[in-house]
Amino acid sequence: MAKIKTERREFIKYSTLGLLGVVLAGGFVIAPKAVRAENRLRPPGAISEKEFLALCIKCGQCLQVCPYHSIKLTDIGYGHGVGTPHIDANERGCYACNAVPCVLACPSGALDHSCEKTEDIKMGVAVLESPQSCIAISKTPVPKGYNEKMQQFVDGTRNVTELELELLKKFDGYEGKQCTLCADICPIPNPLTAIAMLPDSKGGRRPEIYDGCIGCGACQEVCPTSTPSIVVKPRVTYEQFYSNA
Repeated sequence: MAKIKTERREFIKYSTLGLLGVVLAGGFVIAPKAVRAENRLRPPGAISEKEFLALCIKCGQCLQVCPYHSIKLTDIGYGHGVGTPHIDANERGCYACNAVPCVLACPSGALDHSCEKTEDIKMGVAVLESPQSCIAISKTPVPKGYNEKMQQFVDGTRNVTELELELLKKFDGYEGKQCTLCADICPIPNPLTAIAMLPDSKGGRRPEIYDGCIGCGACQEVCPTSTPSIVVKPRVTYEQFYSNA
């Protein structure tokens, strides 16, 4: 009987150590994702990341009032911040609503209510990260099927809004022409303060970013290359990025 109890204790001991090892090992897998979560594109008005994570009550109100379905909730695959809102600009950027309804809907202060209009939004800054793949620079026409790609987002969205349908119409007529999408779709009231298409030495046109960029991610969403050539750097100001460029 004593032998059985001893064996049982040994089994529990080593089983527990084994389980602990799996958990700790998993921690090393999750940790990089936890760091990634801290640099996600947050909705307009988001305060500093540390304070944002402390104040956000994960109510989803910002998501529910967004007329473009731009906001989604972080899932468990990102380590921490689960349930907090973010924007995946590869799927849908922010379209900088003038009344900033997501901020108005936030009850906790995670989205600062002093962000009252488009010009107040400071989410990050756009960067032409892969000029070698930019089809505007290479003078490659916008590929066929581009409109269908943009239509897919709407088709997969419940409760499609009039604003989304109006946005979809803006993509008509680009296929087969030189790409100017990132500049044309920029949603801020005076887009030329944020982005413009300038002649490039290779004969095409290159998107140039200015200090009016709010980092909404619309340019990243509409970029027709398989991996967006232009991307948003979250929580980085124009001065911070371009003064070091």
